[in-house]
Amino acid sequence: MIETHCERLSAMDASYLVLEKPHTPLHVSATLIYEAGPLATPDGGIDVAAYRRATEAVLHLIPRYRQKLQWIPVVGHPVWVDDPEFNLGYHVRHTSLPRPGTEEQLKRLSARIMAQPLDHSKPLWEAWVVEGLEGGRFAVISKIHHCMVDGMAGRDLAQILHSTDPAERRTEPAPPWTPRKAPSAAELLADEVGRYASLPGRLLRGLGQARGELGELGRDLATRVGSIRQTMGSMRELPSQTAINAPVGPHRRFDWRDMPLGQVKRVRRALGCTINDLVIATVTGAVREFLLVRGESLDGIDFRIAAPVSLRAEGEREMGNRVSQWFVDAPVDEPDVMKRIEKIHAATRALKASKQALDVDLIMGIAEWTPTILMSLASRAATGGAPYNLMVTNVPGPQQPLYLLGARLESLYSQVPIAENTALGIALVSYAGKLCWGFNADYEAVPDLELVADAVERSFAQIAAAVGIDLDGSASATDSPTA
Repeated sequence: MIETHCERLSAMDASYLVLEKPHTPLHVSATLIYEAGPLATPDGGIDVAAYRRATEAVLHLIPRYRQKLQWIPVVGHPVWVDDPEFNLGYHVRHTSLPRPGTEEQLKRLSARIMAQPLDHSKPLWEAWVVEGLEGGRFAVISKIHHCMVDGMAGRDLAQILHSTDPAERRTEPAPPWTPRKAPSAAELLADEVGRYASLPGRLLRGLGQARGELGELGRDLATRVGSIRQTMGSMRELPSQTAINAPVGPHRRFDWRDMPLGQVKRVRRALGCTINDLVIATVTGAVREFLLVRGESLDGIDFRIAAPVSLRAEGEREMGNRVSQWFVDAPVDEPDVMKRIEKIHAATRALKASKQALDVDLIMGIAEWTPTILMSLASRAATGGAPYNLMVTNVPGPQQPLYLLGARLESLYSQVPIAENTALGIALVSYAGKLCWGFNADYEAVPDLELVADAVERSFAQIAAAVGIDLDGSASATDSPTA
């Protein structure tokens, strides 16, 4: 008898599929820019065949890349199964800018590619090799669905194709691969029924294991219940609606900026806060400027930033999402730079003490056994009820230069997906001595996306000036004229 194989998605991973809409795809994207180096061809192109061969040679290390979704009948929960019709040529694609292509043209191309949903009948990833970029460069635009991998694990996956050694080449042949047989619909349903039938026994075993911890549990119970109640309250109470919180359509804009990481760390040390605090403060100042330029009143505004928090333990490298959320109240109505930072620092300290991120993770853990909770969260998001105004992600990346088949990775810009009525998202990655900012926005709602990107640079310069650090002589410690 041939054995079958499948892997059940966690509630958090599955939630990204439930929440996704045709005009708000939930894949994580990035635009990576390289110096062509040894991948350059005599005609000025890029050796895409070498990239495909290298990708094929490592797919056995990331089996999820050859798996597709299958749905359990009746309950509608997804599982991963091997795709017997997997075709690498479908996933690794090749296109070109009109030579010499500019970064502005690359941004527009990235936005168009990122706006297109992934085909759920195939493995949920794509990689577009883009040649023709000015300066003897090329780009790779990658798309991976959020249900496959979160930002921290995704960084590990990207490193599979990269090396710190510019001389390293992947020349080994791809090992043979035979797709495993997927379970039938009846087998999937029977397994799911058995899973739910085992719930009482799981609960009893959990109680038995907890018997020796009842004293600690009793002391912690009231705190945890109150914390969860507070967390659910913050998810239920909607923030103020702003120009950023406009209806989202099918098209996108994408922009990016760089900051020297040394300058960022210098300002952080002067402030005595974390990098995340500094990032949120910088974004808060930029949002303040953007909303004032749009003519919005900031009196009494409740602006909330969602900041993902990784729950992945050191050395934990399994595919799947191990992230939770902080919801940070951003004082965009505060004109004083230092007071904004103090308020943000106090807010993040309070969030750490409240264990909000762990409580959101616990709520999603309950959703493993209570699909109605997951559907309730999905329903709220689908009706424009996201409990935040803006998503800001910050992923630490490698600080040494990386090479793809000898081609030096110059920059990488991530794209965080945007949700219904949340028309702007900001993603940061630190790499090789710089902080790379990626700005993703709805095409119609934020036609002036470059204003947001420029405002981020001004906001950071103002914070630096407030602690006596002059970055380039272009900013003062006072707020901008519009503020």
